[in-house]
Amino acid sequence: MDDRVREEAEASPAAPAAAGAAAEAEAPGTGDGSRLGLVLDVPLEVTVEIGSARMRVREILQLAKGSVIELDRPAGEPADVLVNGRVIARGEVTVVEGRLSVRIVEIVGGS
Repeated sequence: MDDRVREEAEASPAAPAAAGAAAEAEAPGTGDGSRLGLVLDVPLEVTVEIGSARMRVREILQLAKGSVIELDRPAGEPADVLVNGRVIARGEVTVVEGRLSVRIVEIVGGS
């Protein structure tokens, strides 16, 4: 960068604001200039799947209060934690302050 351009950039009132925005854009703890900070507040859909079942339309239509649907997962096996439909972890279903919760027991590596 030549000296004239550097002086103009340093004299610009937007320069400190731009520097601050760039610092905020870095992911916490990265210090490598990463722009991950730009997406840290993007909402993601988190789903916990305790099991699934395959049923025919006839069986679905017969469901009533008190019906039991048997799932494909054995009792005590960790539930899948999905983010935007992709499994990222497994965890134990628990209750915290009267609400269902999941305690993460395994982080699933990406491929």
